Amino acid sequence: MQPHTLIITEKPDAAQRIAEALDPQGKPKRNEERSVPYFTLTRDKPITIVPALGHLYTIIQEQGKRSDYPVFNYKWAPRHEAEKKANHIKTWIQVITHLAQDADNFIDACDYDIEGALIGYTILKYACGDKDQTATRMKYSTLTKEELEKSYAQQMPHLDFPMIEAGKTRHEVDWLYGINISRALTTAAKKTTGRYTTLSTGRVQGPTLKFLAAREHTINTFVPTPYWSITAQARIGDKTYPVDYEKRIIEKQTDADTIVQACSGKEGIIEQIEQKTTQLPPPTPFDLGSLQSEAYSLFGYTPRRTGQIAERLYLGALISYPRTSSQKLPPAIGYEAILKGLEQEPAYKSLASELLQKAQLKPWEGSKTDPAHPAVYPTGNKPKRMLEEPERRIWDLVTRRFMAVFGDAATKQSMKATINVNGHHFYLRGRQILSSGWMKYYKPYARSEEILLPSIKEGQTVQLTRVAREDKFTQPPPRYNPSSLLKMMEKEGIGTKATRAEIIETLYKRRYITDERIIVTDLGFDVVQVLRKHASSVISVKLTRDLEQKMDRIQDKMEKRENVLAEAIDTLRPVLDEMKRQETIIGQALTEALKKALMEERTIGTCPTCQTGKLMIIFSRRTGKRFIGCTNYFNNTCKTSFPLPQTGTVRPMRRMCESCGWPLLYVRIMGKRPWNLCFNPACPQKAERRKRLEMQGLQPRS
Repeated sequence: MQPHTLIITEKPDAAQRIAEALDPQGKPKRNEERSVPYFTLTRDKPITIVPALGHLYTIIQEQGKRSDYPVFNYKWAPRHEAEKKANHIKTWIQVITHLAQDADNFIDACDYDIEGALIGYTILKYACGDKDQTATRMKYSTLTKEELEKSYAQQMPHLDFPMIEAGKTRHEVDWLYGINISRALTTAAKKTTGRYTTLSTGRVQGPTLKFLAAREHTINTFVPTPYWSITAQARIGDKTYPVDYEKRIIEKQTDADTIVQACSGKEGIIEQIEQKTTQLPPPTPFDLGSLQSEAYSLFGYTPRRTGQIAERLYLGALISYPRTSSQKLPPAIGYEAILKGLEQEPAYKSLASELLQKAQLKPWEGSKTDPAHPAVYPTGNKPKRMLEEPERRIWDLVTRRFMAVFGDAATKQSMKATINVNGHHFYLRGRQILSSGWMKYYKPYARSEEILLPSIKEGQTVQLTRVAREDKFTQPPPRYNPSSLLKMMEKEGIGTKATRAEIIETLYKRRYITDERIIVTDLGFDVVQVLRKHASSVISVKLTRDLEQKMDRIQDKMEKRENVLAEAIDTLRPVLDEMKRQETIIGQALTEALKKALMEERTIGTCPTCQTGKLMIIFSRRTGKRFIGCTNYFNNTCKTSFPLPQTGTVRPMRRMCESCGWPLLYVRIMGKRPWNLCFNPACPQKAERRKRLEMQGLQPRS
């Protein structure tokens, strides 16, 4: 190849976007070498743009067996040397190295955050032959043509080395914690059970599981206390309205009965009417955490799923970079241009036009900042392909939130009328929105329930039509869900905006937790118990938070990477020595939990035929195939069985089919969308689906 500029990007979609933006005609040439795509174009000089696939390099043990611990010797190496299923990475690196041979200029155009900085750095250093020292840097927050052209024209003169140092340190510290403690747990369990089962923990995973176990323990040991409350209704005109008794909690049943007797069917006098008008400011712009929380609340999407959807929208140049902790929208993003772009979309036309009529566009912002990127916002571009429903929802949510932050404050009026009934006080409450302000831009996501009251005045007589006692018990604290757990992690300062969702997914994957309303399994409890007894420092929230702060200080040039690594090793060494001495005890502590976890993973539910056995996922020793069978098969009292897909993942969902009440299975086969399987051959829903497909001339999925 002739001399050219080589631009490194993080993903293929980003490479194509950048190539189309930089090519004068917007039509770069797409090339392929050994299935690795790259783009060529000529601008001020020949340019080659080649993507990575995220991290091409990772940390591996420099010497010794894969089961050894403690291990403190490591090096950065291609991912295929660490992961069995990453052989394609070798080809990818070889192609980048080949393209780098004739390049005389190198540009890092990976995402501008710690992970992106590290991805670009390792490729330039290892695949391109130490070009990290001479490469320049493109910095952008959206993949729009305008911003990419500006980023290319105003390149940073060198890589952001403090960010790279912080990224290297984070990965190395996490590797030291994860590989050592995980090997200690896995080795101890294997020596006792004779089976290999991956048991992992880490610098962030351990403290997070500890939080969950503490909440689970509180729930399990909670002793309910009885209390009583009063519910009542008042008639005003020809309608009845709920009223609240002055005390929410009544500690004695006799007191509650006395109130009911004194007030039932009695008239009351409206003693006082209080009216209050309040201003409701607009919501703040989305950072990643608040976007994930809102999407979970509205759509039930897990934080990880929301992150993945947002990443696709970013790569489609529809929203800005989502992995940000900022709640700021600087004027430099071009408010007016974005709104003019949104005007072209029918759903947003009138709202965007209305905002453009304002004398000044000033967003309502939050306090959180991010030095790398602004808050999440729409680019104003129209989709170039049909968006899937989840993508459409997240795009709509981000767009309406963006418009809402420029809206005026909403005005809410609330009213409380105090009703005196034989010396007891009841409160009649109402509320209404006087001015919707920003809410009209955020519909249907702005939630504000109105309670409209009739015209009333002080001294007016009202009739209590119903007064009743309710028997209640105090409740334990609620279980975490993925969204509230993510908020807790953010509040406690553990993990990063980019890693928290992955940590939660790992806890599910390791079978430490289950269900949407998170329940800690026996295995999760035992892992926490072992760590608390033998490695308490690695599940310390304070230690984890302190490490996070020190890594931030590295990025701010206020801390040295070498000192942080040395401190991490000094903390780990005595912990690992203790775990090695106690291997047998640790293994015994984990054995029963592992056995139970394995059984739970295979147990589906009660057999519908014999009603006494359990349906389980069974592997035939003779054929090697898996199927569903009843445990009573082994004592010759029930021969119930059902076929299963022979590839992919199959696990119980702990939910019942709405049509027939049989247990549902979760099925995921590589390359296909996962689905919920009802294995009841007589399920009405299955019969209806089969009929529908036959009418279309299609074959139903077995």
